[in-house]
Amino acid sequence: MARIDLVDLAHSYGGNDAPQETFALKPVTMTWRQGGAYALLGPSGCGKTTLLNVISGIITPSRGKILFDGVDITPLSTQKRNIAQVFQFPVIYDTMTVGQNLAFPLKNRGMPKAEIDKRVAEIGRLLDLEPHLNRKATRLTADAKQKISLGRGLVRSDVAAVLFDEPLTVIDPELKWQLRSKLKALHRELDLTMIYVTHDQTEALTFADTVVVMHDGRVVQSGTPAELFDKPAHTFVGYFIGSPGMNILAAEVKGREAKVGGHVIALNRAYDNLPSGAKIEIGVRPEFVEVVAPGPGLLTAKIDRIDDLGRIRFARVRVGDAKLAARAPAGFTSSDGNAGLKFDPAHIHVYADSLLVEGAA
Repeated sequence: MARIDLVDLAHSYGGNDAPQETFALKPVTMTWRQGGAYALLGPSGCGKTTLLNVISGIITPSRGKILFDGVDITPLSTQKRNIAQVFQFPVIYDTMTVGQNLAFPLKNRGMPKAEIDKRVAEIGRLLDLEPHLNRKATRLTADAKQKISLGRGLVRSDVAAVLFDEPLTVIDPELKWQLRSKLKALHRELDLTMIYVTHDQTEALTFADTVVVMHDGRVVQSGTPAELFDKPAHTFVGYFIGSPGMNILAAEVKGREAKVGGHVIALNRAYDNLPSGAKIEIGVRPEFVEVVAPGPGLLTAKIDRIDDLGRIRFARVRVGDAKLAARAPAGFTSSDGNAGLKFDPAHIHVYADSLLVEGAA
């Protein structure tokens, strides 16, 4: 188990002399604590797997250093980094029993048989594989095979970290939920540093204590699920986290007012020193915009449809060319398809060139 420090870490598949904007992983400096549960979250091509492979040693970074407990391990091979990695598609040895598959990493390291048997029994119990330890691994279900793959990653108690590269992608949704819950329980019990790569926000937010959101090769925000939802530091985080994502609207902002299409929206904080020439936008989550009957002082919108999700209804609306989502109260209807939008000033954020601006209280 280890604390992991990334120091000015960056990587380019085109070589270190390539323009920095073309880097697959742009410079990042951050610390991951020992025993933490982390998720690298972002869309395909954002750099999350590149970062994971740099940490594991599969890729040597173009720049920067990786420290495990203060020791520079950047030049070390994967084998010498003392990490375990679980991949998207499990590799299972069909000729071996389930127990032998779990024991394989320990046997390769020359651990005494009695210790191997004890550890395999413990991991088998934690993953509900005990009834299958003595059966051949052939003809197992997809979730059982992925449990074995997870078990092989977790069976070593001395690893610096366990890295998961989208390990539940091929699993059915219900089984995926069960395995994710099991993995979270395993993290609490084993106290291992775990880093989980996914493009699925539900997986990331339910597994990790800290979610690292990546976009275009950059880490744009790192924080708890609540922090990412309540206070996105970048418009991409607001849009990517949440279902529906945050509404982002071009606006003119001065003092405690934002103007959208000539309509004034009140703000909870004052913004008098926004950067000159920056693209100014406001962001507000659909939960904090309500559709009501049109009226004076309200931004008018055209309703495209209302999605009833059972616990909540969201109206999909248009304001000029901009599309938004807003909460639709039970019983709300519109005879002509028009509605007013009521904003909660306490939950409106202001962004300059996509970055959050802290207003004055």
